[in-house]
Amino acid sequence: MENEGETTKPMRRVVTVGEAAAILQISRGAAYQAARTKQLPTIRIGRRLLVPVAALDRMLAGNIAALAGQS
Repeated sequence: MENEGETTKPMRRVVTVGEAAAILQISRGAAYQAARTKQLPTIRIGRRLLVPVAALDRMLAGNIAALAGQS
């Protein structure tokens, strides 16, 4: 049975650097430092610095794969 009155939100395609920091469980400052050094993929829209969720997912998947290969 479907819940009436509930709307589905579209999945966000970008998050703020602060939100990315929370996802990665690092400080906001560390996330901005990672963005400056290109370790964290970002795009700039005007003054806003945003992190594409797809790029963040690929980055995390790549790091997990790299860790698996270290054994």
